[in-house]
Amino acid sequence: MPVLAQAPALTNEVRITTTGQTRRVQSNGIPDHAPGQFPNARNPNTIRAQDYDFRMPLSPQKKAAPAPYRMQPFGVAVNGVVLDPFAAEWWRGDPSSGWQYEPQGGAIDLGLDEHNAHVQPNGAYHYHGIPTGLLQRLSGGENKPVLLGWAADGFPIYGPWGPSDPMDLNSPPRKLQSGYRVKAGARPAGGPGGQYDGSFVQDYEWAAGHGDLDENNGRHGVTPEFPQGAYYYVLTDAYPFIPRQFAGEPDRSFERRGPGGPGGMNGPPGMRPPGRRPPPPPGGGRRGGPGFRPPPPPF
Repeated sequence: MPVLAQAPALTNEVRITTTGQTRRVQSNGIPDHAPGQFPNARNPNTIRAQDYDFRMPLSPQKKAAPAPYRMQPFGVAVNGVVLDPFAAEWWRGDPSSGWQYEPQGGAIDLGLDEHNAHVQPNGAYHYHGIPTGLLQRLSGGENKPVLLGWAADGFPIYGPWGPSDPMDLNSPPRKLQSGYRVKAGARPAGGPGGQYDGSFVQDYEWAAGHGDLDENNGRHGVTPEFPQGAYYYVLTDAYPFIPRQFAGEPDRSFERRGPGGPGGMNGPPGMRPPGRRPPPPPGGGRRGGPGFRPPPPPF
């Protein structure tokens, strides 16, 4: 009887290094936890290894005004999987309509797994919200601040728990709340109509004083890695889930490039030129886990 060949298991590979004023994250984009079933009824794509090479500043600086962005990853988790909140899904399939469906707004089903992730047509597994499997592993199930990744502008990403007093690590932890809320009333004429209900990205607004975080879904405070204080982003379990604008200047390695990306958008971010592979982790071979190295001195 013939023996059928089996596809090799996908193994997490990630390397995080610092040189000069740059942090570099090289990975294959495979999670370090068991993903959901892909393909599935709502997502027909199969997970495939990527070839990511991201860079970001070690000493990020906040800009005078926040910088919104569209259709690129916000950052990368410490396990090398991208954090990518937007979806190429539009009202009537028309990007020029100005109405973009919110992946977790309830109006569309993108086949997200229990880790708030799914797979792009190019095989890239990516998070649309809190990476629950990664959070569970790093936190051990405790309600405490956990460094989950790095944003494209270099600021760290935590979530969803933080000290109730942002400047006191010993204060009781609490789940931090976004300052965004669903707008009141009806959508304007010329669009999908109906009441604002969270189905679209444009259904939300930020309200000063409404939550714990600023309009970037971030705050300044102390963390285990930055005991003297730093600005950091927070992933929340309500909109925006993953921040939708940058406090600093995002590195261009996070921009999508080339044709063939999902929904007719540009291709995947952080890709190396053909033929280049990441250097092996120290000691050789593959290294699973989050790939976290001690951060630089607090900025």
